[in-house]
Amino acid sequence: MTVFIRIGLVILFLDELVVGMWNALAPKSFYLNFPTVDLTPPFSEHYARDFGWATLGIAFLLLLAIITPKAHFVIPATVAYLIFGIPHFVFHVTELDGFTPGEAIALTAANAFVALLGIAVVLVTIARDRRVRRRRLPELSRPSEP
Repeated sequence: MTVFIRIGLVILFLDELVVGMWNALAPKSFYLNFPTVDLTPPFSEHYARDFGWATLGIAFLLLLAIITPKAHFVIPATVAYLIFGIPHFVFHVTELDGFTPGEAIALTAANAFVALLGIAVVLVTIARDRRVRRRRLPELSRPSEP
C-alpha cells in the first residue's frame, strides 16, 4: 500500500513541480506554450506567478509526504492538492468552448486522472492505517505479564 501511496504522491508532486516552476519563473512562456492555456485569456503575469508559487507550495507538502508517507503528512498534502484539483477538473469539464475534440478529451482525461489519483491516495492511506491499527489492537488488549 505504501508503494502505491508513494507512486501516487510522486506523480502529483511532479505535476505540481513542473507547472509551478514554469508558471513562477516563465509565466509568459507557460501561457503561450502549455496546451490549451492560451484559450483562457487574458494573460496576467501577476496571476500566473502567484499561481506558480502557490503550486510550488503544494509541491513542497507533497514532497514531505513522499519522504515520510505517514497519514499526518500524506492526507493534508493530498487534500491541499485536491482543493485545487477537483474544482480545476470541474471547471474544465464545463468550459470546453474553443477546444478541439482531441484537446477536450486529453484535458478532461488528464485532470480526471490526477484528481482521482489524489482521492485514491487519501483512501489507500486511510485503509493502510486502519489495517495497521487493527493488527496492533490485539497486542494492546493482552494482559501484561507479571
